[in-house]
Amino acid sequence: MAKTLLEQLREVTVVVADTGDIKAIKQFTPRDATTNPSLITAAAQMPEYQEIVDDTLKQARQELGPDADAADVAALAFDRLAVAFGLKILQIIPGRVSTEVDARLSYDTEATTAKGRYLISQYEAAGISRDRILIKIASTWEGIKAAEVLEKEGIHCNLTLLFGIHQAIACAEAQATLISPFVGRILDWYKKDTGRESYPPIEDPGVLSVTQIYNYFKKFGHKTEIMGASFRNLGEITELAGCDLLTISPKLLEELDATPGDLPRKLDPEKAQSMTIEKVTIDRDTFDRMHAEDRMASEKLEEGIKGFSKALEALEQLLADRLARLEGQQTVTRAATDLFQVYDLDGDGFITREEWAGTDAVFDALDENKDGQITPEEMAAGLGAALRLVEA
Repeated sequence: MAKTLLEQLREVTVVVADTGDIKAIKQFTPRDATTNPSLITAAAQMPEYQEIVDDTLKQARQELGPDADAADVAALAFDRLAVAFGLKILQIIPGRVSTEVDARLSYDTEATTAKGRYLISQYEAAGISRDRILIKIASTWEGIKAAEVLEKEGIHCNLTLLFGIHQAIACAEAQATLISPFVGRILDWYKKDTGRESYPPIEDPGVLSVTQIYNYFKKFGHKTEIMGASFRNLGEITELAGCDLLTISPKLLEELDATPGDLPRKLDPEKAQSMTIEKVTIDRDTFDRMHAEDRMASEKLEEGIKGFSKALEALEQLLADRLARLEGQQTVTRAATDLFQVYDLDGDGFITREEWAGTDAVFDALDENKDGQITPEEMAAGLGAALRLVEA
């Protein structure tokens, strides 16, 4: 029997599940996984997780005191919940879990560094070695400098919202453990900018970006791992066979697992060694200049930070409302409506994949009729069940 594309991909690339869904993690047995605000937002609505959410809120209130503002309690509770779900995932996978730093700190090196240390301290207090944690940080100059400090302390980092070669090289020079270039979001930008409806996989701008980064890193011996992320179709994945890691949604994993055929390796470190590539040294001025010249990277980075920040604010409001009810106050929760408004950037009543700032797996789960957009009704129906977690 011919091997499936997924079986062959695993031979040349580490496969990571782009989901927080415990069932999907168990099904596809990835080495690594992640947590994110959209996972916690969904789980916070589900009966089986009410106890852990409520206990975390109560502990945060006790730690900060009765006079602390509910928003501060909710912010502390978010960090604790991110770690709690990370611990749950670590019971299943053999590798690492990524936990995000608050996107609102993306332009503050000291605050990002402090948050990274805090998250690691929470995992270590639970008996988890820091080698199993990746602190997820936006690839701003300030975020990269924070990662450089953390890496020297043995705290490993995953640099996300990465769209340009200048960001990638700066991360490698900072000796970041891993970067996550967003293949699909790069494609989204080019389709919108050019008016083209599609690109063949070999010409896909996201594929070309990751290929360029891979060849540069292997040519000059950078140890930073490259994990392609945010895929829109199988062609993007097969064109990057051989990349260090690829994080793939359950839907696309299922397609790969159901598709037989040959999968040639496209990215190869030995081939990269023989390529003629100009070496670039990235200092702050060079980073800023290249970032300003790369309209796609600058727009997508800023858009991503704003989207992540707004989604986190909506989640904190949800947690603050939950805390108020626990403490006997009457509130009216509008979690689905509030979250919808966060992502509906142009206010047209639909959330497109381009507008969505969460993981692709959550988008796919909410998009019930698979038409590429989320309606308010789909958001309301799916918020509490989009990620149907089960006890590990």
